[in-house]
Amino acid sequence: MSWALISPCGIVGGALALILLERRYPYDVGQKLVRTGFWMDLLLYTLLQSYVLAYVIGFLIRGLDGATGASHYGLISSWPIWIQVAFFIVTHDIYIYLFHRWQHRSAVLWRLHEAHHSVADVDWVAGSRSHPLEILINQTIEFAPMVLLGAHPDVPLIKGMIGAVWGMWIHSNIDVHTGWLQWIINGPEAHRWHHAKDVEAYDKNFATKFAVWDRICGTAFLPRARKPTGYGLTEVDFPTSYWAQIVFAFRPFTRGDGEESQAA
Repeated sequence: MSWALISPCGIVGGALALILLERRYPYDVGQKLVRTGFWMDLLLYTLLQSYVLAYVIGFLIRGLDGATGASHYGLISSWPIWIQVAFFIVTHDIYIYLFHRWQHRSAVLWRLHEAHHSVADVDWVAGSRSHPLEILINQTIEFAPMVLLGAHPDVPLIKGMIGAVWGMWIHSNIDVHTGWLQWIINGPEAHRWHHAKDVEAYDKNFATKFAVWDRICGTAFLPRARKPTGYGLTEVDFPTSYWAQIVFAFRPFTRGDGEESQAA
């Protein structure tokens, strides 16, 4: 079976599995499946925006490869396909950790990241709420090296599936406890604190797949025997519609916007 079929089936199957687990083992009991903003996140951010940006990012990468001819050198083409996948998973995860921290420190980049933190009910689809310019930057940097270094054509499909399912997983409303493994592999028990309103959780738990980056850099936060008091933004009246959220990132800066971001 082709990865062109396995990849989307894996993403849909992963989403369905997480929905069932959320219903059976909820972290925040009583959180609705169809919560406020659910259809916007699913239809506009997850489906429409992702579909359009896939074409835009593909166009940019093909143009870059056409201008440089980099893929013809096949720098990693001889590597086994799973080594290629592992290489891009690890290197991109390091990048996304560092860029994520920068987003929380930079007033400009925080504007693009703000939408992602505006969800008041964090669940499997909440991770899809991201400004299109943020996705454009991150996914171009994610997929361009695969093409330019001459990766196998299946590598972007495999990496894309793993990334999509993992993104749903760490945002899912599932009450899971992995013990010491959470300090190495990231999951929802730590990432929900990244979205928390609690002041002590600000600028913590930036990791996506490997929580070890937070441990190494001193940004890990996972208190025991208590849960976040809530999620979402507190310092701005964030719009509720898709287009208003996109435009909101370009509002004029005011005094204080350059200070440390409100990271929840």
